[in-house]
Amino acid sequence: MIIVSGGMDSITLLYEYQDRIALGISFDYGSNHNAREIPFAELHCQRLGIRHITIHLDFMHQFFKSSLLEGAEAIPEGNYTEENMKSTVVPFRNGIMLSIATGIAESNGLKYVMMANHSGDHTIYPDCRPEFVQAMSKATQSGTFAQVEILAPYTNISKADIARHGKALGINYAETWSCYKGGEKHCGKCGTCVERKEALKAAGIDDPTDYES
Repeated sequence: MIIVSGGMDSITLLYEYQDRIALGISFDYGSNHNAREIPFAELHCQRLGIRHITIHLDFMHQFFKSSLLEGAEAIPEGNYTEENMKSTVVPFRNGIMLSIATGIAESNGLKYVMMANHSGDHTIYPDCRPEFVQAMSKATQSGTFAQVEILAPYTNISKADIARHGKALGINYAETWSCYKGGEKHCGKCGTCVERKEALKAAGIDDPTDYES
């Protein structure tokens, strides 16, 4: 099983490991960009013949504090730095999603849950760090009869490295979504748009993204 958002990282992981993936799962937790991302997750899973489901987590929008949940105007612009992007953290988001995914995995006879965190996430997002992945995997293995394991193969590589994987796989990144503002087009200014641009450039990919600016 893979947690697939519809962004560059999880779509690359989906294609790279498609032969061992039986189920793709997306989570709609009420962020600005869920409605833009999830259709791409559905598209790629359907294209690869992988079953896809979406789980709605409305309580997160209701009770959690994060600029991702507060409207486009709350999203910071500029480079992807700790100070600039810390407001976009949704507290323990990956912990919640991995817990649910683990239960669904065991219910479907699956022994692995994959996530597409990468090294650029570590400083800003506590639930993307290697120590979190290791601890969570230990918990899921201990807490399930099937000893479900968390796999995060991109943990120690960069987003540019992921883009290089995608280039080798022939992925069209126009069919992915990054922008946290969730508008009709990528804003081109928020931290995740800037990070996307930099990764594609570093990988030698002509950026196919439709930006507002």
